[in-house]
Amino acid sequence: MLSWDFPPRETGGTGAHVYGLSRALADAGHDVVVLTIADRAADAAGERSDRVRVERAAVDLPHIPAERYLALTASADHSLVQLALDADSPLAGWQPDVVHGHDWKVGWAADTLARHHGVPFVLTMHGTERVRHGGNLPIGEPTDVNSIEWWLAFRADRLIASTRFMVDQLVTGFELAPDQVICIPNGIDPQLWDGHDRGDREPLIVSWGRVQYEKGFQVLARAMTTLRAQVSNVSCVIAGRGSYLPELQTQIDVEGVSDLIALPGFLGDNELRSLVHRAGCVVIPSLYEPFGVVALEALAAGAPLIVARTGGLAELIVDTDAGLTFEPGNPDDLARIVKMVLGDSALAQRLTSNARHLIQSMYAWDAVASSIVEVYAEAISSRRVAT
Repeated sequence: MLSWDFPPRETGGTGAHVYGLSRALADAGHDVVVLTIADRAADAAGERSDRVRVERAAVDLPHIPAERYLALTASADHSLVQLALDADSPLAGWQPDVVHGHDWKVGWAADTLARHHGVPFVLTMHGTERVRHGGNLPIGEPTDVNSIEWWLAFRADRLIASTRFMVDQLVTGFELAPDQVICIPNGIDPQLWDGHDRGDREPLIVSWGRVQYEKGFQVLARAMTTLRAQVSNVSCVIAGRGSYLPELQTQIDVEGVSDLIALPGFLGDNELRSLVHRAGCVVIPSLYEPFGVVALEALAAGAPLIVARTGGLAELIVDTDAGLTFEPGNPDDLARIVKMVLGDSALAQRLTSNARHLIQSMYAWDAVASSIVEVYAEAISSRRVAT
């Protein structure tokens, strides 16, 4: 598997997904190698966690400014291919049965390695540039990324998407045959987050993730101006890093809720779990979200969940009675739902009880890994028939 992000370098849900999936596949007896990029030069050394082998490519040379994102990505993909195929590669003599890439940023390398080894190329699309921009692609880097995604969609033997929403976007956006795209949800380890039996939750609202405009944290900040007067001792924590953080802090100051909202930056897993276990609710206010691993983590942690009714989030929650939804971008609707959850303990308990059942029955990693292996086997079988 190839992934741009992998712990400890993890800036979003993709890294957590690849980490969980790789471990689940290894636990099922498969030989798993993850190729990713080094966060620092010291990270370039290989490592093994459980039965997963992780190899990290140093991508600091040639030096390319961060703002030249496509050139930087292409250079990194070249380094990933070198890491796997050089004569002195730590993988010399190792032959994969499948190459599985995650998103466009490692697509060039994944496609090259699959062709070199003569094995199927499986690609998981965790999102697309077209969907991120609401279907209206600005000229420039977004259209370039969309072209790369389009090309990869036709290069891959099989595509995987985490929701029916994303499957529809791939089929219609890239004009694909419906049977080429398989819907397999993201997964989670319920034991890592479990907190359903806690009864000491506070009037605390917690949200986390990459701090980008499309994550909608500004909507939550605006809702806090209303909740101040409606919920006693209410407070909020928005954890994470990202390019929109300065603008978010400015809005919080302008709204006059800096005394209610804390922006601690990145939190480690233990800190985050402890915070969520105290929370009266978790809010995911995304304007765009193809799936939302954060939603799974909140469901597993037993915190009453409120999500924007958009994309994969809506698909995950609607009709499950495991969480509540609000109109995307509407702070008044969000404030109304938060007030309802924080003020109704019976409702909160019902949501968390249903959340536990939903996680255990659909989103545990062993179930997700089993479905992925079926895709691998079918792709291998089809390739053998074709040759």
